[in-house]
Amino acid sequence: MSQSRMDTRPDESDVTQPTLGPVGMMRWAWRQLTSMRTALFLLLLLAIGAVPGSIWPQRNIDAGRVADYLASHRITGPWLDRLGFFDVYTSSWFAAIYLLLFVSLVGCVVPRSKIHWRAMRAQPPLAPRRLERLPEHGEIEVDGAPEDVLQVALGVLRARRVLGRRSGLRRWRIRSADEPGSGGASDGRSGDGLSLSAECGYLRETGNLVFHAALIVVIVAVAVGHLFGWRGDRILVTGKSFSNTISAYDTFDPGPWVDTEALSPFTVAVDKLVVTFEEQAGGAQRGAPRDFTAYTRTQTSPQAPQVNQILKVNGPLKFGGTSVFLLGNGYAPVITVRDAKGQVLMREATPFLPQDANYKSVGAVKVSAASPKQLGFFGFFLPSEYLDKDAGPSSFFPDLKNPALALGVYEGELYPQGRPQSVYTLSTEKMTQLKNAKGEPLRLLLKPGQTAQLPDGRGSITFDSVQRWAGLSIRYDPGKVLALGGAIAALLGLIASLMIRRRRVFVRVRPVGRRTVVSVGGLAKGEDPGLGAVIEDLLSAIAERTGTTV
Repeated sequence: MSQSRMDTRPDESDVTQPTLGPVGMMRWAWRQLTSMRTALFLLLLLAIGAVPGSIWPQRNIDAGRVADYLASHRITGPWLDRLGFFDVYTSSWFAAIYLLLFVSLVGCVVPRSKIHWRAMRAQPPLAPRRLERLPEHGEIEVDGAPEDVLQVALGVLRARRVLGRRSGLRRWRIRSADEPGSGGASDGRSGDGLSLSAECGYLRETGNLVFHAALIVVIVAVAVGHLFGWRGDRILVTGKSFSNTISAYDTFDPGPWVDTEALSPFTVAVDKLVVTFEEQAGGAQRGAPRDFTAYTRTQTSPQAPQVNQILKVNGPLKFGGTSVFLLGNGYAPVITVRDAKGQVLMREATPFLPQDANYKSVGAVKVSAASPKQLGFFGFFLPSEYLDKDAGPSSFFPDLKNPALALGVYEGELYPQGRPQSVYTLSTEKMTQLKNAKGEPLRLLLKPGQTAQLPDGRGSITFDSVQRWAGLSIRYDPGKVLALGGAIAALLGLIASLMIRRRRVFVRVRPVGRRTVVSVGGLAKGEDPGLGAVIEDLLSAIAERTGTTV
């Protein structure tokens, strides 16, 4: 019988598949872009895209290191530069990921917000016929007429704290039996008795939407800070001052839309820098920093009076929306270099960069005025010098106990090919190290006030004294307040989406003899281990209010 039955199914080769066309393809692409899965993928991609910025030196932070990297990696360096790995956060591919993430979140949040708004204004759904088929349900018999019992259930659901915190029965949206289409006798279900529906937990979806909208706010705030914000760094020796102009900064990183000619005309002078180190404790605590305080004089404009202010690590100076932070400190030995005739070629306080907890600091002294070849001194400043058998001259304490300079001397071209370089390093690519009378590399160890003669009539170098320097970081970020508000809103939205439960409860009453049977069913969106407690508390409260012992 089955073999003779004809197969009436259409041949798949005869089925014509619909074609999307250009408009259909654009709609499909838009739906894929605005899906939450794509948004999460782009967020992950943005985090991965930021990794190269922490691996390779960035041109806007340290152009000297970038130049050194390109010089030492002549094959891979140019390719990395073409791909934007030295300017990660301003590269076209990073900006593309950033914009796609923004568009994806906006395209995801706006439609969901419209749907959520309509759902919040709509009535709860009708009660099902068979509540026992729901994941959580219960049933009791109570005294009273069905209409009265349903009003009791309505009162229990409308009371905020009648059932206690365990059930979470608060702020329910209720569709009562006397409303049109409510599922009671008026809609033709008289055989099933009267019913009502209640739901709560819409703030869960609201919190979810607030979280994603806050992410958009954070993205916008970061973009505003990048476009209109700027940051600069300055090593300032005590007794010196600087004005808020581009030429006064050691490094300056402006946003694309920053008007560098319209910076706030404030001035900061560091009169004294007090640094306190631990001297009483032993072990690892000895020499630990205890306090950094810079005593400054500031002016908001050239015509404004000077104001004495204290600058600390966690107490920045404020100039409107611009903040001045104290991020570092160190020593700047005052060095004088003279030629063979005694003429001063250089005299200035040269900052040295600390390398360890005892402030063993590295630095370079560059004398471009020397002739016939330029001179360069590279080595260490030691605030508390002692001779280590293995490491050579070292420092045993970060404060000035026994200051000394340990330097090597080079001559040649200080800036080969005009490449930028750090003020703390000396490029010896086109320089040769001077040697002493024995033919050994020349090493100088100077204490304050001492002078060393350079060989072959090249002049002398004098270690005059020691000053301190303060590392100042000046930042202007117009988007930081917006970013803070977005971060707080995202946190609150995330807490709401994780803590609040989306629940629906249905109550149906029907007469059985002289009593009334109350059936309660519950339905949750997602896992909800507390839904059973909600049903139990609701039945107990109804029984208590009707005077029935369960």
